[in-house]
Amino acid sequence: MTDSKPAVQRLMAFDFGLKRIGVAVGQPITGTTQMLAPIAARDGQPDWAVVEKLLKEWQPNLLLIGIPLAIDGSELSVTANARKFMNRLHGRFGLPVQPVDERVTSKEARQQLFDYGGYKTLKNQSVDSLAAELMLQQWLHEQSSPS
Repeated sequence: MTDSKPAVQRLMAFDFGLKRIGVAVGQPITGTTQMLAPIAARDGQPDWAVVEKLLKEWQPNLLLIGIPLAIDGSELSVTANARKFMNRLHGRFGLPVQPVDERVTSKEARQQLFDYGGYKTLKNQSVDSLAAELMLQQWLHEQSSPS
């Protein structure tokens, strides 16, 4: 019996936010990831033309969507918005989507940027896209770890 699901060739991760949505891409074969410019959003709604352009350019065959949760795993007020964004992505573009627990990625991204260059770097850099990249790296690591 063969598995009919195609292998994941390229991933795109989204770190959902109401004002900005961080974006990163990666490849499971090489394990490489890359941050992209964040997408501006209004109340969690991105410019869908920008999303479509990114999807056409990078041609991912799996989308990872960060689902914000509290440290204890409970849902936050923004969690429902992230799930709506995930459902809309799937509905509009027909690509498979997978939710990813992103409890600590934004905090870790802020800390990395601050460690790199202090408050000025933190203020000028995209925490959102770094958080998407960290989430993607975590997902790739989990997929490559033996079960």
